[in-house]
Amino acid sequence: MTQHPTDVSSEELLDHILALLDADKAEDIVTIDLRGKTAIGDFMVICSGRSTRQVASIADKLTERLKQDFGRIAKVEGKGQGDWVLIDTGDVIVHVFRPEVREFYQLEKMWMPMPAGSSTAQA
Repeated sequence: MTQHPTDVSSEELLDHILALLDADKAEDIVTIDLRGKTAIGDFMVICSGRSTRQVASIADKLTERLKQDFGRIAKVEGKGQGDWVLIDTGDVIVHVFRPEVREFYQLEKMWMPMPAGSSTAQA
């Protein structure tokens, strides 16, 4: 019987997720630190797959490995369509998009910090 480290830090979980995404050829991987900004999690990871099939495959493999490696059951939404899959591990939220869908929603812009000197107000 395999022992699962149940008390893994959010940073360790993030590092493991990033390694798994890289191994599965996820593209344009972006990590957003959510600590102190929201209670939904500590980190958000956004990445792309080239096709609906790859998006679904990345999500399947990631959830299976998290279950194997950490005994962690992730909540998954959107896998049936394969355009945008959300994987909620508790501490780390992963979004896997097809590139066109990612461009449409521009999730990074919603969560990334504004550059210094930028203003959202129009003159």
